[in-house]
Amino acid sequence: MSAPIYAQSQPAPGSQTQVFLPDFFDRFAPQTALDMLVQVPGFEIEGDDDGSRGFGQATGNVLINGQRISGKSNGAEDALGRIPAQNVERIEIVDGASLDIPGLSGQVANVIAAADSFGGTWNYQNRFRRRLEPNFGIGEISIAGKRGTVDWTLGFELDNFRNGGRGIENVFDGNGTLIEIRDEEVQPSGNVPEVSASLNWKRTNGDIGNLNASFQIFDFRDRELGFRSPINGVDSIRLFQFTEDEWNTEVSADYEFGLGPGRLKLITLVRAEHSPTVADLEETPVDGTPSFGSIFEQTADELETIGRGEYSWSPKDGRDWQVSLEGAFNSLDAVSSLMERNDQGGLDIVDLDGATTRVEEIRAETNITYGRKLAKRLTSQVSVGVEYSEIAQSGPSGLTRSFTRPKGFISLSWNASDSLDITARAEREVGQLNFFDFVSSVNLNNDNDSFGNPDLVPEQSWTGEVEFEQTLGAYGAATLRIFGERIEDVIDRIPLSPTSDGVGNIGTGNRFGAELNATIRFDKIGLKGVQLEFEGQARRSNVTDPLTGQTRRINRDLVSFVFAELRWDIPSTDLAVSFGYDQFRRARTFRFDETALFVATPGFGFATFEHKDIFGLRGSIEIGNLFNSLDTFERTIFETNRLGPIDFIEDRERDFGPILTIGLSGTF
Repeated sequence: MSAPIYAQSQPAPGSQTQVFLPDFFDRFAPQTALDMLVQVPGFEIEGDDDGSRGFGQATGNVLINGQRISGKSNGAEDALGRIPAQNVERIEIVDGASLDIPGLSGQVANVIAAADSFGGTWNYQNRFRRRLEPNFGIGEISIAGKRGTVDWTLGFELDNFRNGGRGIENVFDGNGTLIEIRDEEVQPSGNVPEVSASLNWKRTNGDIGNLNASFQIFDFRDRELGFRSPINGVDSIRLFQFTEDEWNTEVSADYEFGLGPGRLKLITLVRAEHSPTVADLEETPVDGTPSFGSIFEQTADELETIGRGEYSWSPKDGRDWQVSLEGAFNSLDAVSSLMERNDQGGLDIVDLDGATTRVEEIRAETNITYGRKLAKRLTSQVSVGVEYSEIAQSGPSGLTRSFTRPKGFISLSWNASDSLDITARAEREVGQLNFFDFVSSVNLNNDNDSFGNPDLVPEQSWTGEVEFEQTLGAYGAATLRIFGERIEDVIDRIPLSPTSDGVGNIGTGNRFGAELNATIRFDKIGLKGVQLEFEGQARRSNVTDPLTGQTRRINRDLVSFVFAELRWDIPSTDLAVSFGYDQFRRARTFRFDETALFVATPGFGFATFEHKDIFGLRGSIEIGNLFNSLDTFERTIFETNRLGPIDFIEDRERDFGPILTIGLSGTF
């Protein structure tokens, strides 16, 4: 390829903006704006849908043409994947606090793109795995165009998957004696087609309008077949099957126009999801005695509607104000039933309190945000607000409760030098409840249940972080974030009766850690085209266990995450090769009468071979699971609860083998 290995425009001295022009990305042969952004040194894309309440102030760290995307599940990352690379004029990495968009801080990518004519991108993959049918249903196509003052994109995606694993699970009694051997094979699979679209309208008077929509089908099937051989007892065949036939849709729109001394932006979002699920467990002894097991069915309908208004103005250079008002209505309708198989081959209905219910939330919040440039290299942003919410649940145990809570943040951004930015932020947050925690349910595969808790309240937290963003010129860039969190009303698992537990609030907890994102380029030391991408996070949390009174981590909290990829774009050729590794670890799960820990060890390794110009197309071959990583799971079940003696221990390893993926992509 004729483009240089390294190309980047340089920011002016004292500027907090890095500008990456299209030729910087030529070595990677990008086909979409997303392909380009993921190659920006030291930058990591944060999702728009971070689980925060409602739409709120800006989340994520990506803008398109200076605008945040008014979507959650269909957000900026999806939009970038629909923009052809040839439409991108430049990518700006800016300090979020320097923008007049409340909520943003740290590194923010502003992707400047324009659709001058009709064009599109496509990619298609085939995936092959041991003991599984080939997966020929992975791909997407997107088109973009412009008509007058309207830019539009349309995308269709098939994100189908065929997974599986097999291995032995050993069961020990409380004394460590082997009591059963289980030979198990699991095969989860899904077909996930999605269609999405967006419109952007820029009027000559400065008005800006956006419309985004998506519709997805999630057709999921899980099958686990096990052969159980007790040391003293009768062998049996156990079959667990789970199905989900979900559809979900999201429509969002915003319109911004001048009003008085400032601009008013109106935003609306509607998201709906319909999820019928069936879990079926049947175990059949080989001696001819009757089968036993259960069936749990649930149909859930979720609805989220949001309306938001933001009025912004700047009384003078370096000073920005915004007043916002948001209202939301959220609901969950769950209809559930539990049936047990009897000796005659029929089904008996089992009462399950709280499994059929409706949960509603009405919420309103208002915020005032002020941003000011304190000095040439120092910028601040302060926001204060209040939130009111009312939660109601139907049924005998249903309650109606209301809360009023303060929220807000303060951030400072210091351009310490032409290559170093430091951002500090402190925030008061209100967490988002999962309405399914109000509903009783049964996990047939793990033989445990969870009772709905109508007394749940959202977590509140004080969070603080400091972020250091160091550019290294031709050597790349690195970002280090150090964070801490003081959480009130931690949501975890609590005893709800002498024999059961469920999700509940367990008091105050803490979480702290560090995250590093770095891109190191080796061109300057003679290794042309070689670069290392690294992402890592380590964190700790602590909370007082409500049963034992001891200090432990928050249930399933992230412990560590590592991703590293060494890539070589071979100079004077269209070839590239890369080797990578990733692994994540989560804390142990604590329930009333059991603990469990899942770990993938030693981690997932992969190698990718890429040709960037096969008659104008890009082809790749990836071999995954180079180190034969195993899914390991250990669960300890106690006789009464975790204060008593151990009943039995399950210990398993599942091998899912190598993964071969062949891909081809192009533009038109």
